[in-house]
Amino acid sequence: MERATENGSSVIAPGSGLQKLAGGFDFTEGPTCDANGDVFFTDQPNDRILKWSADGGLSTFLEPAGRANGMCFEPGGHLIACADEKNELWSIAPDGTVRVLVGEYAGRRLNGPNDVWVRPDGAIFFTDPFYHRSWWTHDTMPQDGQHVYRLSPDGWHLVRVADDLMKPNGIIGTPDGKTLYVSDIGAGRTYRYDIALDGSLSGKRLAANQGSDGMTLDTDGNLYLTGEGVAVFDRTGREIERIPVPDEQWTANVSFGGRDRRMLFITASRGLYGVRTRTTGANASK
Repeated sequence: MERATENGSSVIAPGSGLQKLAGGFDFTEGPTCDANGDVFFTDQPNDRILKWSADGGLSTFLEPAGRANGMCFEPGGHLIACADEKNELWSIAPDGTVRVLVGEYAGRRLNGPNDVWVRPDGAIFFTDPFYHRSWWTHDTMPQDGQHVYRLSPDGWHLVRVADDLMKPNGIIGTPDGKTLYVSDIGAGRTYRYDIALDGSLSGKRLAANQGSDGMTLDTDGNLYLTGEGVAVFDRTGREIERIPVPDEQWTANVSFGGRDRRMLFITASRGLYGVRTRTTGANASK
């Protein structure tokens, strides 16, 4: 670990180090934690969703899985997944039953939902960048840009809430539902927005001078960004620590999990990694 926080304490628990929990994947993404502390993640090229149980066992939850990418549990226990095989957003029941929530905006297919966060009231915020996939039959962007959307809690209203980003990717919100973080990986920046009661966004400001594929938060207000290892930024936007993952070229996403939410899970290309932390994850579901 390369740096310590301002008070001299690393976010990593004393005596802890990075562990490789599982390997043999092609590209891991989308880690998210359920109410039990189990962490679900995707192996997108192999079209499956896997589960790492709080007791330490690996199993397959769903296969095929719509080429699922980013995921997040909603308050009722359903798994919300960015299923970009057909550019859709899915709700997956605990028994694996799939319901398509949305696949179009303004009469055109979505670009490819990438990452998602569910607000405590059930509203779903997701990013929709354009990354051409080998399994698509089209090679042009369906939408007029790469934006951020909000699906109302009742699932009836899809609204574009941010249209001023180059290529939005990672997304996470605070547990009180008042603040949304969005990474503009195209611009190499991560921004923070205020969320109004109606779900609209305002007050855009820089949260970190780095873009990110995925992200999470801890209860100290630190923001964890991915790419080259995991970079940790404090509330002021200062990088306070970097967690290397030396055997992997890219870290795609992060989530706290385990029964006490003190294990940081890292999906890093071909492997799933974990490290015990001094801090606790701020979101039970991300």
